[in-house]
Amino acid sequence: MTTRRYTQQARALAADETRRRILDAMRERLREAPSEALSIERVAKDAGVARSTVYVVFGSKAGLFEALGQDLLDRTGFQRIVDAVALPDSRDAVRASLRAAAHVYAAERDVSRTIYSMWSLEPEAVRGTFEVVERGRAEGQRRMAERLAADGHLHADTTVDEATDILWVITSFETFDQLYTGRGLGEEDVAARLITMAERALWAPRR
Repeated sequence: MTTRRYTQQARALAADETRRRILDAMRERLREAPSEALSIERVAKDAGVARSTVYVVFGSKAGLFEALGQDLLDRTGFQRIVDAVALPDSRDAVRASLRAAAHVYAAERDVSRTIYSMWSLEPEAVRGTFEVVERGRAEGQRRMAERLAADGHLHADTTVDEATDILWVITSFETFDQLYTGRGLGEEDVAARLITMAERALWAPRR
């Protein structure tokens, strides 16, 4: 390995480590002070970097939030939802994706709750996080509703649009948290409730 290549790899590793420290510090700050607006200065201090470094790495406060959103998906196993949706039977896909979604939401519940709550405090800053976390959810639920309809599993009087809206509500973080925090249910129980909601609201009666 040449000295130049070694130096480039060392710099890349250092940059990744700095990025990781900043995101970890941000996540801990959101947990510790959920009712406060996020301070870049405090995040930088907790991460052991200069304030300017945060902007060099992420570009802006909104960029930092967007990166956190992607990091949350990566850390919480969002791929499980993607794999579940790909199951050949549409009803199995709905069930499995709801179980996977409950796992994803539960894995970083406190940070997610803070981010959703911050929408009213700093909408422009957290917009990127919402777009990352929510990206494709509406389209995904519509495709799921279309699959249920095509497979003959929807109630005869339920349209694809209605099924999409129902799935949109059932798969939201807010619905999950009402059961997980509001009702004190465990992750598996929440998943079971969500599946029951979907089946009773959407499934056609067995013949």
